[in-house]
Amino acid sequence: MRLDNLLAQEKISRKAMKQALLKEEILVDGRPARSLAQNIDTGLQKLLFQDQIIRGYEHTYLMLHKPAGVVTANKDKKLPTVMDLLPPDIQSDKLYAVGRLDRDTTGLLLLTDNGPLGFQLLHPQYHVDKSYQVVVNGPLTSDHIRLFKEGIVFLDRTTCKPAQLEILSSSPTESHASITISEGKFHQVKKMFLSVGVKVVSLKRVQFGDFTLGPELAEGQFRPLNPEELEVIKNYLEKSR
Repeated sequence: MRLDNLLAQEKISRKAMKQALLKEEILVDGRPARSLAQNIDTGLQKLLFQDQIIRGYEHTYLMLHKPAGVVTANKDKKLPTVMDLLPPDIQSDKLYAVGRLDRDTTGLLLLTDNGPLGFQLLHPQYHVDKSYQVVVNGPLTSDHIRLFKEGIVFLDRTTCKPAQLEILSSSPTESHASITISEGKFHQVKKMFLSVGVKVVSLKRVQFGDFTLGPELAEGQFRPLNPEELEVIKNYLEKSR
Protein backbone atom coordinates (compact mmCIF):
# COMPACT_ATOMS: atom_id res chain seq x y z
CA MET A 1 0.00 0.00 0.00
CA ARG A 2 1.20 3.53 -0.73
CA LEU A 3 2.61 5.25 2.32
CA ASP A 4 0.26 8.22 2.03
CA ASN A 5 -2.80 5.98 1.76
CA LEU A 6 -1.66 3.98 4.76
CA LEU A 7 -1.12 7.10 6.88
CA ALA A 8 -4.45 8.55 5.74
CA GLN A 9 -6.14 5.48 7.25
CA GLU A 10 -4.60 6.57 10.55
CA LYS A 11 -6.34 9.97 10.17
CA ILE A 12 -3.03 11.76 9.55
CA SER A 13 -3.43 14.87 7.42
CA ARG A 14 -1.60 15.37 4.14
CA LYS A 15 0.12 18.44 5.57
CA ALA A 16 1.38 16.50 8.57
CA MET A 17 2.66 13.73 6.28
CA LYS A 18 4.65 16.17 4.14
CA GLN A 19 6.15 17.92 7.14
CA ALA A 20 7.13 14.63 8.78
CA LEU A 21 8.66 13.40 5.52
CA LEU A 22 10.82 16.54 5.21
CA LYS A 23 11.93 16.25 8.84
CA GLU A 24 12.75 12.54 8.34
CA GLU A 25 10.21 11.61 11.00
CA ILE A 26 8.77 8.75 8.94
CA LEU A 27 11.00 5.69 9.30
CA VAL A 28 10.76 2.43 7.38
CA ASP A 29 12.88 -0.29 8.95
CA GLY A 30 14.89 2.44 10.65
CA ARG A 31 15.54 4.49 7.49
CA PRO A 32 13.80 7.75 6.51
CA ALA A 33 11.01 7.27 3.99
CA ARG A 34 11.91 8.59 0.54
CA SER A 35 8.46 9.44 -0.75
CA LEU A 36 4.81 9.41 0.26
CA ALA A 37 4.28 7.23 -2.82
CA GLN A 38 6.58 4.56 -1.37
CA ASN A 39 5.04 1.09 -1.22
CA ILE A 40 4.77 -0.20 2.35
CA ASP A 41 3.74 -3.51 3.91
CA THR A 42 3.68 -3.30 7.70
CA GLY A 43 3.56 -7.10 7.83
CA LEU A 44 7.10 -7.13 6.41
CA GLN A 45 8.42 -3.71 7.45
CA LYS A 46 8.45 -1.64 10.64
CA LEU A 47 6.85 1.76 10.09
CA LEU A 48 7.26 4.65 12.53
CA PHE A 49 5.52 8.00 12.23
CA GLN A 50 7.02 10.49 14.68
CA ASP A 51 8.14 7.58 16.90
CA GLN A 52 4.68 5.98 16.81
CA ILE A 53 4.39 2.46 15.38
CA ILE A 54 1.91 2.24 12.51
CA ARG A 55 0.43 -1.22 12.17
CA GLY A 56 -1.39 -0.54 8.95
CA TYR A 57 -2.14 -3.40 6.59
CA GLU A 58 -0.51 -6.79 6.02
CA HIS A 59 -0.64 -7.87 2.40
CA THR A 60 -1.10 -11.37 1.01
CA TYR A 61 1.48 -13.01 -1.27
CA LEU A 62 0.81 -16.40 -2.86
CA MET A 63 2.44 -18.58 -5.49
CA LEU A 64 0.09 -20.61 -7.71
CA HIS A 65 0.87 -23.38 -10.20
CA LYS A 66 -1.67 -22.58 -12.91
CA PRO A 67 -3.04 -25.55 -14.86
CA ALA A 68 -4.19 -25.45 -18.48
CA GLY A 69 -7.83 -24.54 -19.14
CA VAL A 70 -7.97 -21.93 -16.38
CA VAL A 71 -8.09 -18.22 -17.19
CA THR A 72 -6.05 -15.58 -15.38
CA ALA A 73 -8.94 -13.54 -14.04
CA ASN A 74 -10.92 -13.06 -10.86
CA LYS A 75 -14.24 -13.88 -12.51
CA ASP A 76 -15.44 -15.38 -15.79
CA LYS A 77 -18.96 -16.26 -16.86
CA LYS A 78 -17.96 -19.41 -18.76
CA LEU A 79 -14.52 -20.63 -17.69
CA PRO A 80 -12.85 -21.53 -14.39
CA THR A 81 -10.44 -18.89 -13.10
CA VAL A 82 -7.27 -18.93 -11.04
CA MET A 83 -9.29 -17.54 -8.14
CA ASP A 84 -11.55 -20.61 -8.26
CA LEU A 85 -8.48 -22.67 -7.30
CA LEU A 86 -8.29 -20.91 -3.93
CA PRO A 87 -10.41 -21.85 -0.89
CA PRO A 88 -13.30 -19.47 -0.15
CA ASP A 89 -11.66 -18.03 2.95
CA ILE A 90 -8.70 -16.79 0.88
CA GLN A 91 -10.61 -15.55 -2.16
CA SER A 92 -10.92 -11.77 -2.25
CA ASP A 93 -11.84 -9.07 -4.74
CA LYS A 94 -8.59 -7.34 -3.73
CA LEU A 95 -6.46 -10.34 -4.72
CA TYR A 96 -5.19 -10.47 -8.29
CA ALA A 97 -2.57 -12.15 -10.47
CA VAL A 98 0.67 -10.34 -11.28
CA GLY A 99 0.71 -10.57 -15.06
CA ARG A 100 -1.28 -13.01 -17.14
CA LEU A 101 -0.84 -16.50 -18.50
CA ASP A 102 -2.89 -17.64 -21.51
CA ARG A 103 -5.62 -20.18 -20.83
CA ASP A 104 -3.53 -23.03 -22.28
CA THR A 105 -0.29 -21.90 -20.61
CA THR A 106 0.69 -23.45 -17.31
CA GLY A 107 3.10 -22.50 -14.57
CA LEU A 108 4.02 -19.88 -12.04
CA LEU A 109 1.65 -17.09 -11.08
CA LEU A 110 2.07 -14.67 -8.20
CA LEU A 111 -1.12 -13.55 -6.47
CA THR A 112 -1.26 -10.52 -4.20
CA ASP A 113 -3.47 -7.72 -2.93
CA ASN A 114 -0.53 -5.29 -3.07
CA GLY A 115 -1.43 -3.31 -6.17
CA PRO A 116 1.66 -1.07 -6.36
CA LEU A 117 3.94 -4.10 -6.07
CA GLY A 118 2.22 -5.82 -8.98
CA PHE A 119 2.64 -2.70 -11.10
CA GLN A 120 6.31 -2.52 -10.13
CA LEU A 121 7.01 -6.17 -11.01
CA LEU A 122 5.54 -5.62 -14.46
CA HIS A 123 7.15 -2.22 -15.16
CA PRO A 124 9.91 -2.30 -17.81
CA GLN A 125 12.29 -0.22 -15.69
CA TYR A 126 12.72 -3.08 -13.22
CA HIS A 127 13.65 -5.65 -15.92
CA VAL A 128 11.99 -8.63 -14.25
CA ASP A 129 12.96 -11.72 -16.29
CA LYS A 130 10.47 -14.49 -16.98
CA SER A 131 11.55 -18.00 -17.98
CA TYR A 132 9.48 -20.64 -19.76
CA GLN A 133 9.75 -24.28 -20.75
CA VAL A 134 8.50 -24.65 -24.30
CA VAL A 135 7.75 -27.41 -26.79
CA VAL A 136 7.44 -26.52 -30.49
CA ASN A 137 6.36 -28.56 -33.53
CA GLY A 138 9.61 -28.40 -35.51
CA PRO A 139 13.39 -28.15 -35.35
CA LEU A 140 15.37 -25.49 -33.50
CA THR A 141 18.95 -24.60 -34.41
CA SER A 142 21.78 -22.26 -33.44
CA ASP A 143 20.35 -19.76 -35.94
CA HIS A 144 17.26 -19.48 -33.76
CA ILE A 145 19.41 -18.81 -30.71
CA ARG A 146 21.07 -15.97 -32.61
CA LEU A 147 17.77 -14.50 -33.82
CA PHE A 148 16.31 -14.51 -30.30
CA LYS A 149 19.47 -12.91 -28.95
CA GLU A 150 19.29 -10.14 -31.59
CA GLY A 151 15.59 -9.46 -30.84
CA ILE A 152 12.75 -11.04 -32.79
CA VAL A 153 10.84 -8.69 -35.13
CA PHE A 154 7.13 -9.45 -35.72
CA LEU A 155 5.41 -8.97 -39.08
CA ASP A 156 3.92 -5.68 -37.86
CA ARG A 157 7.53 -4.51 -37.22
CA THR A 158 7.19 -4.75 -33.44
CA THR A 159 10.66 -5.49 -32.09
CA CYS A 160 11.19 -7.67 -29.04
CA LYS A 161 14.01 -7.15 -26.60
CA PRO A 162 16.83 -9.72 -26.80
CA ALA A 163 15.83 -13.08 -25.33
CA GLN A 164 17.85 -16.06 -24.20
CA LEU A 165 16.96 -19.32 -25.94
CA GLU A 166 18.42 -22.63 -24.82
CA ILE A 167 17.70 -25.70 -26.96
CA LEU A 168 17.24 -28.83 -24.84
CA SER A 169 16.42 -31.21 -27.68
CA SER A 170 15.60 -30.87 -31.37
CA SER A 171 14.09 -33.06 -34.07
CA PRO A 172 12.26 -32.44 -37.37
CA THR A 173 8.88 -32.81 -35.64
CA GLU A 174 9.40 -31.62 -32.06
CA SER A 175 11.86 -29.55 -30.04
CA HIS A 176 12.16 -28.72 -26.37
CA ALA A 177 13.70 -25.46 -25.16
CA SER A 178 13.79 -22.87 -22.41
CA ILE A 179 13.41 -19.17 -23.10
CA THR A 180 13.94 -16.13 -20.89
CA ILE A 181 12.40 -12.78 -21.74
CA SER A 182 12.35 -9.43 -19.92
CA GLU A 183 9.05 -8.05 -21.20
CA GLY A 184 5.48 -9.23 -21.57
CA LYS A 185 3.89 -8.39 -24.90
CA PHE A 186 0.56 -10.03 -25.77
CA HIS A 187 1.16 -13.73 -26.63
CA GLN A 188 4.82 -12.78 -26.94
CA VAL A 189 6.52 -16.16 -26.63
CA LYS A 190 4.11 -17.84 -29.03
CA LYS A 191 4.54 -15.05 -31.57
CA MET A 192 8.33 -15.15 -31.27
CA PHE A 193 8.44 -18.81 -32.24
CA LEU A 194 5.89 -18.34 -35.02
CA SER A 195 8.18 -15.63 -36.41
CA VAL A 196 10.94 -18.22 -36.87
CA GLY A 197 8.66 -20.84 -38.44
CA VAL A 198 7.58 -23.12 -35.58
CA LYS A 199 4.45 -23.29 -33.44
CA VAL A 200 4.33 -23.59 -29.66
CA VAL A 201 2.43 -26.69 -28.58
CA SER A 202 3.23 -26.47 -24.85
CA LEU A 203 4.26 -23.52 -22.69
CA LYS A 204 5.02 -23.42 -18.97
CA ARG A 205 6.38 -20.48 -16.94
CA VAL A 206 8.90 -21.72 -14.40
CA GLN A 207 10.45 -18.48 -13.17
CA PHE A 208 9.31 -14.91 -12.56
CA GLY A 209 12.13 -12.65 -11.41
CA ASP A 210 13.60 -14.22 -8.27
CA PHE A 211 10.64 -16.56 -7.81
CA THR A 212 10.97 -20.16 -9.05
CA LEU A 213 8.29 -22.80 -9.45
CA GLY A 214 9.56 -25.86 -7.58
CA PRO A 215 8.52 -29.49 -8.05
CA GLU A 216 6.73 -29.49 -4.69
CA LEU A 217 3.86 -27.39 -6.05
CA ALA A 218 1.60 -29.49 -8.26
CA GLU A 219 -0.67 -28.03 -10.94
CA GLY A 220 -3.68 -26.35 -9.38
CA GLN A 221 -2.01 -25.94 -6.00
CA PHE A 222 -0.92 -22.75 -4.24
CA ARG A 223 1.13 -21.77 -1.20
CA PRO A 224 2.08 -18.62 0.70
CA LEU A 225 5.51 -17.26 -0.16
CA ASN A 226 8.22 -18.63 2.12
CA PRO A 227 10.47 -16.43 4.31
CA GLU A 228 13.21 -16.22 1.66
CA GLU A 229 10.69 -15.15 -0.98
CA LEU A 230 9.19 -12.56 1.36
CA GLU A 231 12.68 -11.07 1.69
CA VAL A 232 12.64 -10.67 -2.10
CA ILE A 233 9.31 -8.86 -1.77
CA LYS A 234 10.91 -6.55 0.82
CA ASN A 235 13.71 -5.77 -1.64
CA TYR A 236 11.14 -4.69 -4.22
CA LEU A 237 9.33 -2.60 -1.63
CA GLU A 238 12.60 -0.83 -0.78
CA LYS A 239 13.07 0.04 -4.46
CA SER A 240 9.59 1.58 -4.76
CA ARG A 241 8.99 5.30 -4.98
